[in-house]
Amino acid sequence: MPKISSINEFVVKFANVNGSGSASANGMFARAIFRMGVSVSPRNIFPSNIQGLPTWYEVRISEKGYLGARGGVDLMVAMNPQSIADDIIEIESGGYLLYDSTSMLSRQLVREDINYIAIPLTSICNSQYADARERQLFKNIIYLGALSELLGIDEEVLAILVTQQYGSKTALIESNFKALDLGRDFIKENFNAEFGLKLKRSDAIKDRILMEGNSAIALGAVYAGAMVGAWYPITPSTSVFDAFTKYCEKYRVDSTTGQNNYAIIQAEDELAAIGMVIGASWNGARAFTATSGPGVSLMNEFIGLAYFAEIPAVIVDVQRGGPSTGMPSRTQQSDLLMVAHASHGDTQNIMLFPSNPKECFDFSVQAFDLAERLQTPIFLMSDLDIGMNDGMSDPLEWDESFMMDRGKVKTAEDLDSGEAFGRYLDVDGDGIPYRTYPGTHPEKGGFFTRGTTRDEYARYTEHGPTYVANMERLVKKFETAKQMIPAPVITDEGNDVGVIFFGSTDAAMQETIDTLRERGVLLDTLRLRAYPFQDQVLAFVEKHQRVFVVEQNRDGQLRKLLIADAEMMPKKMVSITHYDGSPITARFISDAILRYSDEEKVTPIREMVT
Repeated sequence: MPKISSINEFVVKFANVNGSGSASANGMFARAIFRMGVSVSPRNIFPSNIQGLPTWYEVRISEKGYLGARGGVDLMVAMNPQSIADDIIEIESGGYLLYDSTSMLSRQLVREDINYIAIPLTSICNSQYADARERQLFKNIIYLGALSELLGIDEEVLAILVTQQYGSKTALIESNFKALDLGRDFIKENFNAEFGLKLKRSDAIKDRILMEGNSAIALGAVYAGAMVGAWYPITPSTSVFDAFTKYCEKYRVDSTTGQNNYAIIQAEDELAAIGMVIGASWNGARAFTATSGPGVSLMNEFIGLAYFAEIPAVIVDVQRGGPSTGMPSRTQQSDLLMVAHASHGDTQNIMLFPSNPKECFDFSVQAFDLAERLQTPIFLMSDLDIGMNDGMSDPLEWDESFMMDRGKVKTAEDLDSGEAFGRYLDVDGDGIPYRTYPGTHPEKGGFFTRGTTRDEYARYTEHGPTYVANMERLVKKFETAKQMIPAPVITDEGNDVGVIFFGSTDAAMQETIDTLRERGVLLDTLRLRAYPFQDQVLAFVEKHQRVFVVEQNRDGQLRKLLIADAEMMPKKMVSITHYDGSPITARFISDAILRYSDEEKVTPIREMVT
């Protein structure tokens, strides 16, 4: 029988039941490997409904440093009878199935090309624990112990993790140590066959960290000086405010008085949340909200107000599968078209596309500066894959000398100097007017904020030419934004074919580039980090004979934006779209590019490139 053999380069997937307490054990598995210095990329795959449904936890271990979902499984830990038939299908030929052999495995579930590791977990638990809940919880720790013996996970690392998790609760620590030993002892006594998957200590991770994107965004908001947060719970963005609350409680409490220097409000809905953010921002506070696609839909009217009245706001959109309720606990990049022109009438909104936790932090900080410099809503476009999974990235950089950029704000001294002030007057030619905070001056600098049309001095008017001039100024401001937002990351080696991608797709693309290079297919790459599109993007498309646009939605939304907003050449750009709710994989992208032929169906892409 074939056996996969690999050191520090394989995929383990846990199939459990939602609510069974497996998350703690599975997370400990991933963190133990990380602490052994091996690159690891865990992903939690969970249902949006109540407990009792199947849930999975996939861990990619990669000495090469690949962090994208790979596709296929080398070791399946199957703890859920409901899903085991489908789970077995995912196992690569020569792979392994670890299962609870207390009940006999059906013949229909036997594959001749995979290897079976039978552990009577339920029987072991029944013999050791009287309490039903303990039997369920410690079953997870027992299979973790078995895996540690099979794979070679450092026992000391696991011991430290258990101790850290339970702190001073000595009884729980000892109970977990016992369960780990039960799993290890079973393998030592009963498993004599060669096991091909092994872990070996490494220094592959260097100084990188393991962190959820949502937590990084929240920490960035604290660092940027956000004092007000308003939100309504929605998967997968809720943990942004869970983390923001935790960080504010630690860093935003006056050490002398004990009073909070922040305000976090759970609103009655998303519309109220964005209204609170706009009100706080208008009043001079840095404020933000976090939501997902359905929430952005509800916010549209207020987004238009912030755009037209030119009020700063930061909106974090952790994208999920849609439309409607869609797949709340699955990932997509499906909100681009909606957000780019959110609200009615002629609107243009700025989007930032982080690809890892560090960029979630960096772009979160930058979003608040951009919102105030440009006096407009800024959308931070993450997704569930980045937001709710631990991702490896470079360390976050915390500069104590950081100063907020509040943009063009008139002080009382400026107003007393005799300079003319018009709230919507463009004096610098960049489309960005000056503003004042409420109460800046007892007599000067006041204006009426309205959503209706007005002139340069905020006076109501429906005069057509005045309206046109104001709208043209907003277009100019949008052009100015191109110089402020993050530039694309370009790799140009002079190849004929290029690829454009963004956000969480980056992890799979890095592996795709290596995979295709080994097969003689060479690609130039451009990773978008923001919208509007800068001149480098158009130049990249113009230079290449063919450009693949890789994204995780059905309709090729990024390609449509490139064609419509940047007037790029549609015949040059080929969509590669992935939208089943799972993270895109290098296998998927590579196969799509290799299968591609031009319109005449005569020139395969590999021939065209080589």
